[in-house]
Amino acid sequence: MKKNRLMLVLAMLAVVTAVSAQVSLGVKGGVNMSNFYADELDDKNVKIGFNVGLLADIDFSYNSAIQTGLFFTTKGAKYSSSIGSANADVTINPMYLQLPVHYAYKVDVTPGTRVVFHAGPYAAYGVGGKTKLSGSLGDYSGETEFDVFGDEGSLKRFDAGLGLGVGAEFGPILVDLGWDMGLVNISDSNDGEIKNQNAYLSVGYKF
Repeated sequence: MKKNRLMLVLAMLAVVTAVSAQVSLGVKGGVNMSNFYADELDDKNVKIGFNVGLLADIDFSYNSAIQTGLFFTTKGAKYSSSIGSANADVTINPMYLQLPVHYAYKVDVTPGTRVVFHAGPYAAYGVGGKTKLSGSLGDYSGETEFDVFGDEGSLKRFDAGLGLGVGAEFGPILVDLGWDMGLVNISDSNDGEIKNQNAYLSVGYKF
């Protein structure tokens, strides 16, 4: 009986929170600067990409919110590989659908302007992308292109990690600077471990 009462109270609190929360929807997009971090990668050049998607900002108190959404984002790396007789320039361009869930704390600066600090986990699933190779590496030589994921690919589709950032709200307009650090080994090879890392600068608009 006590357990049922507790469940009822928790359900009522959840309903009150959902009703009192203010949900704002919008769009956001921007530039990515991504790379892999792995012990075997010595040449680590930043690869430029992009992100775009739908956002949801759930304000459950004046200064606190849950920020989430669904974004199409590119990650990957660009590097040169020189092992023995092999010499190649490699660009790996995986594309993901990414779902972040961040807690955001908002600080008033002026009327209508707030600074936003946010952090939390993300999960992503690879939906496509190509690896481009110029030179010779293993069984490949010349100008070669193949899928990042799948039978030919070298990466697993699932990725997850932690993100943090700081941004600003100017009324409905958003500016956001952040960084995602992958915690999952995305290498499809038993010989190595590769994780994503990505910095981004985005702008958005809340309806």
